[in-house]
Amino acid sequence: MRCFLLLSLLVFLTACTAPDDVTHRLFVTNEADGTVTVIDSRSLEVVKTVEVGSRPRCIGFSPDRRLVYVALGNDNAIGVVDTRSLELVNTIPAGSDPEAFAVHPNGTIYLSNEDDALATALNPATGEILAEIPVGIEPEGVQVSPDGKLVVVTSESTNMVHMISVPGHEVVDNILVAARPREVTFTSDGKTAYVTCEVGGEVVKLDVEQRKVVDNLRMRREIRRVKPKGILLSHDEKTLYVSTGRGNSIVTLDPSTLEIQKVIPVGRRVWGIALSRDGKRLFSANGLDNNVSVVDTEKLEEVRKIPVGGRPWGVVIDD
Repeated sequence: MRCFLLLSLLVFLTACTAPDDVTHRLFVTNEADGTVTVIDSRSLEVVKTVEVGSRPRCIGFSPDRRLVYVALGNDNAIGVVDTRSLELVNTIPAGSDPEAFAVHPNGTIYLSNEDDALATALNPATGEILAEIPVGIEPEGVQVSPDGKLVVVTSESTNMVHMISVPGHEVVDNILVAARPREVTFTSDGKTAYVTCEVGGEVVKLDVEQRKVVDNLRMRREIRRVKPKGILLSHDEKTLYVSTGRGNSIVTLDPSTLEIQKVIPVGRRVWGIALSRDGKRLFSANGLDNNVSVVDTEKLEEVRKIPVGGRPWGVVIDD
């Protein structure tokens, strides 16, 4: 009887803590169509196409992953899609031409307003603009540090990474990098950040505490037409994945040395990338092919293409 009770308790606790709210869905923005394609991450089949608004680009989840936010550049808004009903449930005014954003653990959306040279803090629950922070010309990529104390914004024409304090919302440093910086990713301890520089053809490594460049890789020496855009770390932080834009490939790098490990051919103008929870699959949005590549990260090769809408831009996964 005692064993039965202990087993029942174990099953109950497991049920209470299991991630049963995971949708196993991949969300892809289609810039030309004004839609988001929803793909089952297990079957790799399209399950729905959601109309969201004009020129959807950056995409990201709310902290509880029950909502997916979409930057609608021509609508000057953030679209909100329910990740379960797959319906557009809200459109939030977000200033002129919201280009990209990142969601803070407290729920605040930090976004770049490209036309106004601003980084904006937006409360998506109330629609309130909490702060507007002047940054460089044509702000683009946005990322939040793991401890939530910094927001970094790249400015394409100023060629800088701007470090903004949270909650102070003040620019505390500006770091000059190569031409047209696009995206940033952090190590889990927040001590190191990596930046893609599209026109410069570089990946730049930053010491966050010292706020300086400590290394860089000039990818153009080895990859034709490379324009680095997307960047993320594997879950064990032993591999850095970079999408190369018109280089039409995903490149894996050693995060310590920035040495190229593998060049993986995918689709044309590869842009946004996302990694599955188990780290075994990487997904890339191929803007000129209107599809998403599925990359096996153990074999380091493309294993499938999934048709989506026109000019796919961003991709996120809830699995």
